[in-house]
Amino acid sequence: MFDKILIANRGEIALRVIRAAREMGIKSVAVHSTADADAMHVRMADESVCIGPAPSSQSYLSKAAIISACEITGAQAVHPGYGFLSENAAFAQALEDHGITFIGPSAEHIRIMGDKITAKVTAKELGIPVVPGSDGGVPDFETARTVAEEIGYPVIIKATAGGGGRGMKVAANATELEVAFRTARSEAKNAFGNDEVYMEKYLQRPRHIEIQVFGDGKGGAVHLGERDCSLQRRHQKVFEEAPGPAITPKLRSEIGTICANAMKKLKYGGAGTIEFLYEDGRFYFIEMNTRLQVEHPVTEAIFGVDLVREQIRVASGLPLSFTQDELEINGHAIEVRINAEKIPAFSPCPGRITQFHAPGGLGVRMDSAIYDGYRIPPYYDSLIGKLIVHGRDRPEALARLKRALSELIIDGIDTSIPLFHMLLAEPDIQNGEYNIHWLEKWLEKQFS
Repeated sequence: MFDKILIANRGEIALRVIRAAREMGIKSVAVHSTADADAMHVRMADESVCIGPAPSSQSYLSKAAIISACEITGAQAVHPGYGFLSENAAFAQALEDHGITFIGPSAEHIRIMGDKITAKVTAKELGIPVVPGSDGGVPDFETARTVAEEIGYPVIIKATAGGGGRGMKVAANATELEVAFRTARSEAKNAFGNDEVYMEKYLQRPRHIEIQVFGDGKGGAVHLGERDCSLQRRHQKVFEEAPGPAITPKLRSEIGTICANAMKKLKYGGAGTIEFLYEDGRFYFIEMNTRLQVEHPVTEAIFGVDLVREQIRVASGLPLSFTQDELEINGHAIEVRINAEKIPAFSPCPGRITQFHAPGGLGVRMDSAIYDGYRIPPYYDSLIGKLIVHGRDRPEALARLKRALSELIIDGIDTSIPLFHMLLAEPDIQNGEYNIHWLEKWLEKQFS
């Protein structure tokens, strides 16, 4: 087991890793930019190292600075959290080259799943159901038109190196295809420096379902059920729950077994999430995230496991601490993402927090790194906290979420809290009857 690990991240996820390490008797090293000198993760860690100025490109994304921090502090391993360098194969390889353990999958697996086209081909080879679409990149408009005619409209064009909804366009018919194709390529080039795109059948009313998997890197793997992350705006999740309201135990077992078996064949090590679109009883692979997800706490709540602890254990060479037969779902959990944003524009709202009070009570968890007087910097993601509730069933979890939101106080800035008060009053949310388009249509109706 490691004596000391470095957390290459900030905010609530850095705190989350520090807490797990402390419970395991492992010392932690926080890294921070000059803008985060007073951040809570810096205060909570056993040691801290400033790795650069405020822009993430010069600090949290600097591989050399993070490796230097490891060498200075003697950290034996790095936990990347999510975002930043968490799915950067070159970073994982660089750590390995310096004799430092990356707490996550191998650089090879990150590379395979980081490329959308390669990931889809690999998923197909592993027996995972995929969305009908192009076999690889679509080099020109003529090819795009041929593919669209083969799979049928509507189609969606996606950037190979994409994420966060950028480089992603829908064409409902042949007339819209050319503009969508050229726009997607242009956006992809500007956002990722790579204009390669691919195409898939665009499903009309799908849900976004993701399967949590965990492998030991030696051919052993399990699944920990699904999360429903369908409530999204511009492909950004805002509300996640487990288990999914639309998924039966039979479906869960079938798709979970497929995913676990795929990870066994791949000899995948660590936490991973296989994401699907789900419609009319069928699952369609869209991508795999080779890291811990923002919404991992809902899985932890219903299974009673610590996924970060498990990541550290597996990275140190220990076996999984649970078997598939030991993983049983207990109740229902929901997470809402609290962002420093002004609703309905969803524009970032950095500034000083004048008052903060976290909710409490049975089945309530607040993952956040904010505090009274904390100044939210304008340089990073607007996520400032995650409110997670757990109940015996979905109605109890919804009631608990409503109560917890009424207790949560964050003054001095605008947040997304009012959005969730409004959503909980909607019958579709209460009944679990929503899909990936529901939230955007609802927002347009509410605020147009």
